Amino acid sequence: MDLENLDNVAASEITPEQIRAILAQIDLDIMNLVREGKLSALKYGVSGPSGMHTDRAANMQALLLARDHYQKLLSQHPAWQTTQAAL
Repeated sequence: MDLENLDNVAASEITPEQIRAILAQIDLDIMNLVREGKLSALKYGVSGPSGMHTDRAANMQALLLARDHYQKLLSQHPAWQTTQAAL
């Protein structure tokens, strides 16, 4: 069932590890798209009776924009954290 609004949706902040996993999946999708592999993120075909078709360039652009977005999110997290031991 589709949501009608986001009023009852809750989530925790995405972690750097989750962002890295998303980036890895996007990179894999880009590589498969470029190589026209069987595991490509989107299957391509000739326009059929339903008139559905895909545009490889548009899909690549969408993947690159998504990658840029998640890379910026990752850059917002601190690269390292310091702690202080109690003496």
